[in-house]
Amino acid sequence: MSFSSLPGSSSASSHPLVPYGWDAEWESGFVPFAGQGLLPGRVVRVDRGLCDVVTPAGTVRADTEFVVPRDPMEVVCTGDWVAVDPEGSDPRYVRTRLPRRTAFVRSTSSKRSEGQVLATNIDHVIICVSLAVELDLGRAERFLALAWESGAQPVVVLTKADLVPDATTLSYLVQDVEATAPGVPVLTVSSTDGDGIDVLAAVVSFGTAVLLGQSGAGKSTLANALLGADVMEVQATRDADGKGRHTTTTRDLLALPGGGVLIDTPGLRGVGLWDAGAGVGQVFAEIEALAARCRFQDCAHTAEPGCAVLDAVDSGALAHRRLDSYRKLLRENQYIVAKTDARLRAEIRKDWKKKGAEGKAAMEAKRGRQR
Repeated sequence: MSFSSLPGSSSASSHPLVPYGWDAEWESGFVPFAGQGLLPGRVVRVDRGLCDVVTPAGTVRADTEFVVPRDPMEVVCTGDWVAVDPEGSDPRYVRTRLPRRTAFVRSTSSKRSEGQVLATNIDHVIICVSLAVELDLGRAERFLALAWESGAQPVVVLTKADLVPDATTLSYLVQDVEATAPGVPVLTVSSTDGDGIDVLAAVVSFGTAVLLGQSGAGKSTLANALLGADVMEVQATRDADGKGRHTTTTRDLLALPGGGVLIDTPGLRGVGLWDAGAGVGQVFAEIEALAARCRFQDCAHTAEPGCAVLDAVDSGALAHRRLDSYRKLLRENQYIVAKTDARLRAEIRKDWKKKGAEGKAAMEAKRGRQR
């Protein structure tokens, strides 16, 4: 059975799933499953072991019982491409999940140190930061590290720009964010008056974009503006602290009228790193570049002579806040990775013992000189 003979299917360019991101590469990867009579589909929502899947025959409800993995990172997620039973099956089941191209992952808040996949097969990570509250640059850096690690292109969107009427103040806020997000577009938008929506719409008009941010950052309002309709429920933020009320409770995938696909997500309280070493390096690219010029290859950038990073801090070329944030995220990421990697844990313990011995020897030598 050829792929083109499946109900509602045709060439990749005219396939009914094209508005949801279907392309020649997905078509090629699906060939073996088409031969089994299965339908291709993209997961648009997951809810307690069941998921809504958009297929050439329409949106269907399917059970994920046959694809429940031991690894929580492999659980079917919004954005996944899957193979489902053909029309006539009752109930329908997801029979397999196609390999992911990209995935946004954070660590869970549980003590089990598990990763949680929030969205898959994404091209843009839209990090929404509200201008209704004081900027938290450290939190933005966390999002950016995970975004770079996902394999997608991060974009920072400063929402509720209408609440900053002074153009000079707004430009300073943008500059602050740009300094923490090298290589990342920083846009200002206002869903209230529509400013900047057209620019963002052009960015997300191809591929798949996921909206991420804290509750109250205006994600659902922004989603409605991009969709051109009140699809997502919206509630006002609390006046006391500007925080939202978690209006969005599921991760929903929607095709945009101007092209592209959007995944809206619930507000995130915790943004724990998950094996994001490369992402941290990308966020702090200027520090990594400076570190390459340090006298010692294993320089910790604390008190070593010939440290280019500390020299940059002393001269004012590098903000001390950036260095502190860099150190913090590196430590956190190392801790998370070590909890899931026995060999790395052993290496860290060995390094701690070595540094402890060196510190003890230095202390004893100092005492000897004092005598």
